[in-house]
Amino acid sequence: MEKFITLTSTIVPLPIENVDTDQIIPARFLKATSKEGFGDNLFRDWRYDKNDQPIASFVLNNPTYKGEILVAGKNFGSGSSREHAAWAIAGYGFKVVVSSFFADIFKNNAMNNFVLPVVVSEAFLAEIYDLLSKDANLTLTIDLAAQKITNNANGKSESFDINPYKKECFVEGLDDIDYLLSKKTQIEAYEQTRN
Repeated sequence: MEKFITLTSTIVPLPIENVDTDQIIPARFLKATSKEGFGDNLFRDWRYDKNDQPIASFVLNNPTYKGEILVAGKNFGSGSSREHAAWAIAGYGFKVVVSSFFADIFKNNAMNNFVLPVVVSEAFLAEIYDLLSKDANLTLTIDLAAQKITNNANGKSESFDINPYKKECFVEGLDDIDYLLSKKTQIEAYEQTRN
């Protein structure tokens, strides 16, 4: 996995509250067991009409907005526990999702798929949207080592929480198995003390 220490990117705004996992990736796409292709169907029913034509008004179809950071409304990832939602977000190319609240299961699924969920205050979120309306090239910087998000349009920052274990996995570019393998020597040494 690619190491994640800092990221500065333009953003894609999705100022919709209570986005559930069925809106992120509709249930009819859950038959696959591989992560491949899920990004193509991210927000499928919002991105395309019944004739599979792009809906111009949806933000992912608007060339004005691009980047590796999705800025979503409050209560993102609610609903069923499908990990496919995180697969779709990662598959599309987002590395970070910013919101004022995430559903717990989605938050964990996102981190397991190297998508960093960053929780900010509602005021900080509102300010991002306000400044973005004046400059579509607004960037955010995510400093994982410092656990800080900065709005580069005004220099304001907020701290965010992350589980220390998951933080280490992101910074070192390790999934759960790779993490255990990286501790093989310590595990073996411990096992020797148990015999």
